[in-house]
Amino acid sequence: QEPESPAASRFRLAAGRIPEVPFGLSTGPAVLSHYGVAANTVTLFRRVDNDRRDLDVNSKDVDAEKMTRFIRMNELRLVTEYNPVTAIGVMQSSLQLHLLLITDKMSPKHPKRMRRYRAAAELFKGKILFILIDSNLKSNERIVSFFKLKKSQLPALAIFHSPDEEQDVLTLDEVSVERIQDFCNRFLQ
Repeated sequence: QEPESPAASRFRLAAGRIPEVPFGLSTGPAVLSHYGVAANTVTLFRRVDNDRRDLDVNSKDVDAEKMTRFIRMNELRLVTEYNPVTAIGVMQSSLQLHLLLITDKMSPKHPKRMRRYRAAAELFKGKILFILIDSNLKSNERIVSFFKLKKSQLPALAIFHSPDEEQDVLTLDEVSVERIQDFCNRFLQ
């Protein structure tokens, strides 16, 4: 409620560290009431699954570092790259369907694949969580083997329904919006 408080300045510092995430600061009672915020709070709105996460910043031990970590752990984008930091946000998502693009980020075809993957993600926003798995990371080897894939079969799409662990895999030489759309729609049916 105080725009010049120490908590607000820590918030501004955290905002400066994550330029790709839009930040806003409000002291308006109508705004606070609309979002049900009673105390000094950082509220993260996730458009991809229409969910939110709150962090009470009244405590002295919540510094800019902790705010930045809270945002990094809980933010979900149209396409979220899976890593140890984003894993928490992915696992806590209200979306129970996850589509994974398992690919080599070092490939010259990667930028083109990502443009098409993001375009497809727009079509399923609020229904399926789109995740990027970099096959070069040692920490992602377990995921590749979970879907019984070998590096020679990549890139591949893997769709996973978390409650019943139902899954399907599609290996592809070219990532296209149409193939992603068909694959997702077949699984949804």
